[in-house]
Amino acid sequence: MTETTSALSHLKVLDLSRVLAGPWCTQMLADLGADVVKVERPGAGDDTRHWGPPFLQDAQSHDSVHASYFTACNRNKRSITIDMAHSEGQALIRQMALQSDILVENFKVGGLRQYGLDYDSLKELNPRLIYCSITGFGQDGPYAERAGYDLMVQAMSGMMSITGRADDTPGGGPQRVGVAVIDVLTGVYATSAILAALEARHRSGRGQYIDMALLDVSMALLANQGAGFLATGRVPQRQGNSHPSLVPYQDFPTADGAMLLAVGNDGQFARFCEVAGHPEWAQDARYASNALRVRNRDTLVPALCVVTRERSTAQWIALLEDKAVPCGPINDIGQAFADAQVDARQLKVQQSLTPAAARQSGIASITTVASPLRLQDTPPVVHQAPPVLGEHTDAVLAELGLDAQRIALLRTQGVV
Repeated sequence: MTETTSALSHLKVLDLSRVLAGPWCTQMLADLGADVVKVERPGAGDDTRHWGPPFLQDAQSHDSVHASYFTACNRNKRSITIDMAHSEGQALIRQMALQSDILVENFKVGGLRQYGLDYDSLKELNPRLIYCSITGFGQDGPYAERAGYDLMVQAMSGMMSITGRADDTPGGGPQRVGVAVIDVLTGVYATSAILAALEARHRSGRGQYIDMALLDVSMALLANQGAGFLATGRVPQRQGNSHPSLVPYQDFPTADGAMLLAVGNDGQFARFCEVAGHPEWAQDARYASNALRVRNRDTLVPALCVVTRERSTAQWIALLEDKAVPCGPINDIGQAFADAQVDARQLKVQQSLTPAAARQSGIASITTVASPLRLQDTPPVVHQAPPVLGEHTDAVLAELGLDAQRIALLRTQGVV
């Protein structure tokens, strides 16, 4: 990814969010070229700057004070520190909102009203402003006032009830997903909503308010499991790595470990059976169709496990890839980043800090995961490493028309 004309380079985003869901949304907008200014607390910054270990390594390979968590969702942004509780800080943010196309925040419901930074207040200044609020439970309903966290919402939505091994197996019980997937996908949904609001603004000339909730997103992510419950009234259960509607579609033991087999149709199953030396399984009255295989998984899966142990994972992948049967290794994250396809897609991006930021942080460069968005004509750009706290305060305030003397006075007063 290189500097080029980008899809959203004409847009300004005021980022009042912190932690993950909001920053993930604004990083997506920043990767697509929007000018994102992240407002942080003086002296402390976003909470995730301190969520470690792991911490970034300095030039001597020692832990710095900068947690790697922050770098996951704050690339391509500019950081400014403003004390929002100070009346002059509020005035500065209002001035920034006046020049912005989009504002993203994740304060508690009504939390910004006391500062005059809520949507109703700001739309009077800038009717074209698209204002996106992200909360745990939304702006209304009996839980609106509650704080919401990814883990809590994974539990409440039923996501944990379908994640993990069945209760009657070793290690059974509900499990959270290994990444804060509700936060991340709330950020993705918020980005989609913002882009839709931008399209609507092209026609109406007006911005609008967007109400995003972690619980809403988590319920939507139940996908086929949620649809199955609504259709039948039967509550889905945990079943480890197997699939409720497809067989064979799970992990299988091999001679040197395990592999993942993902058979999605009868043709793939027949080709697998041929390679496995059991073509008769594809004609067996118990296994001839996917629906039959789902009903009879208790006999089919053990038989498959006997066969899959006969070859190594690499041998199975080579044999089945040639037959267009989805099969792959179960990598750890280190193995995933070392994978040839990950390397070919350039999914690791190393960004150098500016000399001033490097002196302040003791870190010369930061490696992040590349944007997965691959637009041919207006691809994502990488132009700014995750910023040091307050790195761009002077520059952003100068863009608002403040001179050096005024900025120095604001620092003395603790406003910035």
